[in-house]
Amino acid sequence: MDYASILEENSILESDRLILRPFTIQDVPDVYLFARDEVVTRYLTWPPHKDMSVTEKMVREIYMSRSGIYAIVLKSENKCIGCIDIRLVPEHEKATFGYCLNRDYWNRGCATEALALILELAFAKLKLNRVESTHYAGNETSGRVMQKCGMIYEGTGVKEVKIKGVFHDVVHYAILKDDWIRSKNR
Repeated sequence: MDYASILEENSILESDRLILRPFTIQDVPDVYLFARDEVVTRYLTWPPHKDMSVTEKMVREIYMSRSGIYAIVLKSENKCIGCIDIRLVPEHEKATFGYCLNRDYWNRGCATEALALILELAFAKLKLNRVESTHYAGNETSGRVMQKCGMIYEGTGVKEVKIKGVFHDVVHYAILKDDWIRSKNR
């Protein structure tokens, strides 16, 4: 399977309220709004950004560096409100993902809607068998997003990772293609 071509062909994904599209340098001011927020970055591996030059570097070197990294754009405001990506593990026909959302847009279903688009891409277009992800204990809101998209809790790794000098329990979720298909047919 030519995953790179499929990702290129699906560089823009759309739902009722959102567009997932590649990042551009014009997104830097919007990204800075959530990248500087200590609450948003609490469970991320990187610290809050102190100035926009750090954000610009991240957008250029990471967000614009490969296919499968999407700006989450709220159609009604034509504004980048977050980031979601899909990370392929081709040899196992699976993927992981991560997301980050501007706190002003929390609890509006935007992360759930964006993740649903990524799962559609993973299973309908990329024909993967499994999609998995994690969140740190304490960030149960992220787990609820995964649950709403049909992902199943698989366990917790106690003190599994050390981020910003602190060990965190890591909560694991996954969904299989067959379960995703069944959920779509309900």
